[in-house]
Amino acid sequence: MGEVLTKIDIVARPNKFEQFKQELAKIGVSGITVSDVKGTGLQKGFVETYRGVKREINLHERIKIEIVVCEVPVQDVINVARKFLYTGKPGDGKIFIYELANVIKIRTGEEGHAALKNDK
Repeated sequence: MGEVLTKIDIVARPNKFEQFKQELAKIGVSGITVSDVKGTGLQKGFVETYRGVKREINLHERIKIEIVVCEVPVQDVINVARKFLYTGKPGDGKIFIYELANVIKIRTGEEGHAALKNDK
């Protein structure tokens, strides 16, 4: 295989996603997976009253963006994420970086970098 495959998981606020996605395309990222997630971190929850009952809400709605890169430098993805997902407030999110052992395209059986390429 030979190539270094890196997975980048980003948990961020959903309202910052559209511009971030456009900027990823500009640096050559062609494939992403996005999931709606809920989580809690260092930011505090809040109390709301629903039908007279107080409830503490400490799970915040976020998105999880999963990206696998080989040719696009990981640092470029990090730089774009830090620039376009930043608000300066608690809850901006996290970036997780993993080295992958392999990627296999189900349809063709291609592995590694070849599995990440879009073919016709």
